[in-house]
Formats: sequence, structure tokens, C-alpha cells
Amino acid sequence: MEYEVSSDEHGNPYLKVAVSDYALISNPLLNKGMAFTHKEREEFNLLGLIPPYESTLEIQRDRSYEAYKSKPSDIEKYIYLRDLQDSNEVLFYNLVSTHITEMMPIVYTPTVGLGCERYSHIYRRSRGLFISYPDKNYINNILSNPRFNNVKVIVVSDGERILGLGDQGAGGMGIPIGKLALYTACAGIHPGSTLPILLDTGTNNPDLLKDPLYIGWHHERIRGDEYNAFIDTFVKAVKKRFPHVLLQWEDFAQQNANPLLERYRNELCSFNDDIQGTAAVAAGTLFAAMKVTNIPLTKQRIAVVGAGSAGCGISSLLLQAMIDEGLSEKEARACFYLIDRPGLLLDDMNDLFAFQKPFAQSRNTIAHWKLENQNAITLKDVINNLHPTVLIGVSGQPGIFTEELIRDMAKHVAQPVIFPLSNPTTRAEATPADLLKWTNHKAIIGTGSPFPGVTQTNNSYIFPGMGLGIMAVKAKHISDKMFMAAAKALAASPTTNHLLPPLSEIREVSFKVAVAVAEQAIAENLAEAPKNNSLEVYIRSLMWKPEYLPYRKK
Repeated sequence: MEYEVSSDEHGNPYLKVAVSDYALISNPLLNKGMAFTHKEREEFNLLGLIPPYESTLEIQRDRSYEAYKSKPSDIEKYIYLRDLQDSNEVLFYNLVSTHITEMMPIVYTPTVGLGCERYSHIYRRSRGLFISYPDKNYINNILSNPRFNNVKVIVVSDGERILGLGDQGAGGMGIPIGKLALYTACAGIHPGSTLPILLDTGTNNPDLLKDPLYIGWHHERIRGDEYNAFIDTFVKAVKKRFPHVLLQWEDFAQQNANPLLERYRNELCSFNDDIQGTAAVAAGTLFAAMKVTNIPLTKQRIAVVGAGSAGCGISSLLLQAMIDEGLSEKEARACFYLIDRPGLLLDDMNDLFAFQKPFAQSRNTIAHWKLENQNAITLKDVINNLHPTVLIGVSGQPGIFTEELIRDMAKHVAQPVIFPLSNPTTRAEATPADLLKWTNHKAIIGTGSPFPGVTQTNNSYIFPGMGLGIMAVKAKHISDKMFMAAAKALAASPTTNHLLPPLSEIREVSFKVAVAVAEQAIAENLAEAPKNNSLEVYIRSLMWKPEYLPYRKK
């Protein structure tokens, strides 16, 4: 190992470092830039390699923030932060943590979407692993590198369904990098414990295939048995190399996301953030909204636009919450109306995915409805006949929540709850300003992307805390009840003007989510409590702070 943490005779931590000169300042985990002391510069052969001034982290942060603010566009700010992350991770995380509200939309959605679209054209330096299909026989060798010995969290994508932007191929690597940056910034998981991975199985994006600058495998996507065998080889290699790792599946296409989750969720500790994380943050936000409307969950009529992995994941978690509160499964299912491309999901449709079928309504249920077209029951039909109390959008269809529909919804509901969750911002079903205008400011709103003045139902409220809690107790698997515990912990977090706490408090929210998740894992016999500390004290001790430590020669 290039470094290890130790303590001096007074209990003060320091790093034993095994590299020096250019190898040291080229390592983003170890580089301190001008913050190396003169003694460290002598000991590690750095004299002359950096300017003579001995800086502090605070001065470096101020300088970096000035440079960040000088960038003329969000994509330039994104590129700057990515370069900083690849140069000095302590400084990067100190800067982002200090300005989390301002920088979250740059590090994560919506700007990360643009970063993925332009990834091949802004590529500077490799981060994480690109494992391509032609290298399928070398996966064990790729993962065996000693630099990965401390890895505890992996985020993996195949780049096929990036946000609402579709197939970005190898450019999808921007998502695992961004997600893991939030694991660290929001929950204090050490960056040396994280590994972003892009499984390059080709791309069906014609613009990428004809782009000479495209960095990925120039080949159409593999499908069927080839794809499944490749994923299976990858999972087996991960299990062998990292038996206690947390694996997060991210931005896989609808036809793969649920099958992969179901196939592997009990083989290793893994979850899909698009399905389960989105469900937990949406549920947590809805639980918070019910405190405002005073309408219990069991009395809600919920319309979900977009019956893909996210929409069905949200519905599944809310369904279980309704059952927990006393409804029968049949009664709970009657509360959900999911609309996809063919219209309202009905049980006599022949082409539904397995995960959609539990939410298909009986045609008898809508027999009395007044419909514009008997062949396809539209969102307009659902709003006109159901008068939903909750409207959730995960469709990726910008503007689908029209003025006509929202005004009709507001006629029948005192405080309509409306969550346009699609991201990036350009894919939002409606803007909060319009929703407030069309409902005479009665709507309770949560958005998937950042908009001023409203609650952002950002998955970062859930998955970093989930990861921290899971790591703390080394959970064997991740149960649905653990996500429910996370949602309830989020809803219970104190706030003032919005449904959820501000992003400036995200680290404390993550801590509370982590404790709730760890307690649930222990209660389900999926993990063991720490032996020498209370759970809260132990989890708090695991939260890394982006500060420089003194260095000594190893």
C-alpha cells in the first residue's frame, strides 16, 4: 500500500506514506499541493517541485473557489471540478462540502448529464475502470490491482440509460464518478474506498459510433446471452475480489435493470439506485408532504407517469408502506394508477414487463370512466376520472404535466402533491413556477433536478447514508425494509420551509439514514452490531473529513 493511517504517542493521526517526489504529488489521494510543510518537502523529495509558499487548506479552497466562479458555464465548472478531483481529492471534497448547495448541481444532476454527453470530448485523465466486452477474459486481472485493496463501494453502469438522456455508451462513466463523489461529500465515505466502473458493452447511439473522438468500444450493444454472461462474469469476479463490497447498479436500461437486481441482490450486497434509491427518496418526501396535507397515506390516490424501473420502484415501496399501515394488498394496489407509453397499465395488456404487472389495473375498475379514446387511457383520462391526490413524474418527457391537466387536478384536491422527478432539468415534466401558478400556489412540489425555492427530491438524501450504514455493519444483503427505514429517517429529519432539510445539512441527514439502515439490518439478522461502541458512535467515527494529515515516511 502507498499509505496507511497511524497515530502518534498522543493519539493524533498521521499517514505513513511509501511514495515520494512526482509519484506523491501525482497521487490525488495523497497530494497536498503547496500545503506540504517544509519538513515534508525535504523528507519526500519535493523541494523545487512545488512553489515555495507553504499554504493552508483554507487558502487553497479560497483559490479554487475563485477559479471555479470564474468559469463561464456549468460545463466548464464541471470540467474544473473533475480536474481538481483528479489532482487533489482532499481539496476537492473540502471545496464541494463547503459549497454543497451550489456545487451539487454541477457534480451531479443536471450538469453531470451534459458531462456524460460530452465525456469523450472533455476526457482528461482516467478514473475508475472501463471494462469492455472484448476484455471479458481479463476481468479478474483488471480487478486484482493492489490499488483496489481498500475498495468497499462500487458504482457500476453500462451507460445505456443515462438520466433521461438515453444511451451514452462509455460516456456514462460520468455517473459512477459523480455518485461516488456524493458518497464521500454527503456521507464521509473515504474516497480511497470507492471505485467507479463502466461496463462497456457497446452503444446503439449512432452519433457516438461515428464520432472519431468517442473513447468507448465502437460496436453495437451486445444483447441476450452474451450480455448476461458478461455481467455474470463481472459479478463473480467482484465477489471473489471484494467479498464484502457494496455494489450499486446505476443507469441500466429498463429491460436489464430489474432482472439484474433480482438476479444478484441476494448473491452480494447490492442495490439499484434508480429503482430503490429513487423509491426511498420519493417515499420519504411524500411522507413529509402528508404532514402538511394531513391526508394519511392510506387515503392517497397516486398517479405515476412513467411505469419503468423508477416508477414501479416508487410504487412498490409506497405499496408496502400502505400495507404496513393496515390496508390489504388488494386495497393498496387499488390506490396506484401507472401510465406509460401505451397509456394506463391494464391487466389485459400483453406486453407488460414482469415488474409492471402488479400495478396493472383491472379494466373493470375503469369501466365507468368517461374516456376520450377507448384504445388508450391517457394521463388526461386518469386525472379527469381519478382526481389523484399525488402525481409523480418519472417519464423523461418534458412538459407532459400541462396547464390543463394540473388545473383540473387542483380543482378536486385542496393541496395536490406533484413530483416532477425526471432529470436533468431539461427533462422535467413541468417547472415548479408553472405548477405553483396553475394551482394558485396550493401545490406541494418535489423535483428531481434543482429549481430555486422548492424541495429537490435528490437521491443523494438516501444512497450515501445507505452506503455508510451498510458498510458500518457489513450487511450481507439489502432488504426492502432497509430502504423503508431510510425513507422514514429522511421524513423525520427536521426542516423548516421545505419538505426536506437543505443540502447544507446533507451530512447529518446521511448520518441519520445510516443509523436507521444499520439498525434495520441488525434487526433482520443481516448484520451484526459493533462490539465495542454504540452504533451511533461507531458510524460517526467512520465519517471521513476532508482535512490534511501530517505525513511520515513509511
